[in-house]
Amino acid sequence: MTQTTGKIPATVITGFLGAGKTTLIRKLLENADGKRIALIINEFGDVGVDGEVLKACGQSACGEGDIVELANGCICCTVADDFIPTMAKLIDRDDPPDHIVIETSGLALPQPLVKAFNWPEIRSSVTVDGVVTVVDSAAVSEGRFAHDEHAVQAQREADEALDHESPLEELFEDQLACADMIVLNKVDLLEDDALDKVETWLRDEARSGVSFLRVKNGDVPSSILLGLSSSAEEDMEARKSHHESHGEEDHDHDDFESFVISPSSIERRQVFLKGLQVLIAEHDILRLKGFVDIVDADARLVVQAVGPRIESYFDRPWKKGEARHASLVIIGEKGLDENSIRMALEG
Repeated sequence: MTQTTGKIPATVITGFLGAGKTTLIRKLLENADGKRIALIINEFGDVGVDGEVLKACGQSACGEGDIVELANGCICCTVADDFIPTMAKLIDRDDPPDHIVIETSGLALPQPLVKAFNWPEIRSSVTVDGVVTVVDSAAVSEGRFAHDEHAVQAQREADEALDHESPLEELFEDQLACADMIVLNKVDLLEDDALDKVETWLRDEARSGVSFLRVKNGDVPSSILLGLSSSAEEDMEARKSHHESHGEEDHDHDDFESFVISPSSIERRQVFLKGLQVLIAEHDILRLKGFVDIVDADARLVVQAVGPRIESYFDRPWKKGEARHASLVIIGEKGLDENSIRMALEG
C-alpha cells in the first residue's frame, strides 16, 4: 500500500499490439524488488502472452493465482462485467498484492479505465499509481502507430464487445494524453537523429510533465515503473481524451452512486430473482451484490448481478442465534431512483 493513501497502487500499461508491453511486464516481474504483484492481462491478441508471463511468475513476484486474464474484449468496454469484479476480488483477498499491474488491450481507451477506479467498490482500496504508455519507436518513425497495423485491425474486428470505433490516430492520441510515463521501446532499431524526431513529436502530443524513457527490449527497472504516485483517477481534467478535447460528448465513468437495501425475507427464490432481473433492466442498475434470507432455507443466499446477468448461491448456514437478515448493495450512475428501488425490494 502507498504510505500516503493507504491504498494498493495499480499501474496501467497501455500501447498498441506489438509495442512491447508483455516483454516490459515480464522483465518487471523478474526484477520486482521483493514486491508481490498481481497481473491483469487484457491483451488477448498478443501471441504467447500466457507462456511468457507465467515464466516470469515462476519467480517470487507472483504466483499463478495472481494472474487474471480478461479475454472477453477490450477492458474499457467491459468495466462493469469484468474489470471491477476482478479488482474487487484481488483487493478483498486475505493476502492482497503489494501492487497491481494492468496490461490493457491496445484498443482500450485509457481514460474510461482510469475513471473506473472511482467506482464505489474499489475507490477506497486502490489507486492508479501511474499510466505507462509503451510506444514502438521504429513504427512511429515510419509513420505508423504499430509494427503491424493490419494485426491491430484484425484484433479490432475480433472483439465483439468493442463499443468504440476510434481511428488508430485517436487511440494513440488518447494513450499519450493519459500517460504519466511514455516508454520509447525498440530504440536500437533507430539512429539517434530519427529517435530525437520521434520523441519531439510525441512531446508535442503528450501533456506537460510526462516522463520519457528510451529503452530496448522493454528493459525498465521496477524502481522506475512503480512508485509514480500519480493518483491518476483524481487528475482526469489533465488527461482528456480526443473527444473531450474536441468538445464532444464523453461518458463520465466516475459519476456513480451506491446505497444499501435490506429486503424482507423471501418466500420464493426464483420469483425474487426474476423480479430482480426486471428491476435491474428498468432502472439500469450496473451492479448489485449482497445476500438475502430465503424462508425455510438453512443458509443465506448470496446474490451477485452485473447488468442483466444474475448469479445466486447459498454460501453458509445461518449461525445459531444469528438474526436472519438481508443486505444488498446497489450501484449505478447518478440519478438512480432510490425510492422506487427500495419500494420494490423492501415492499
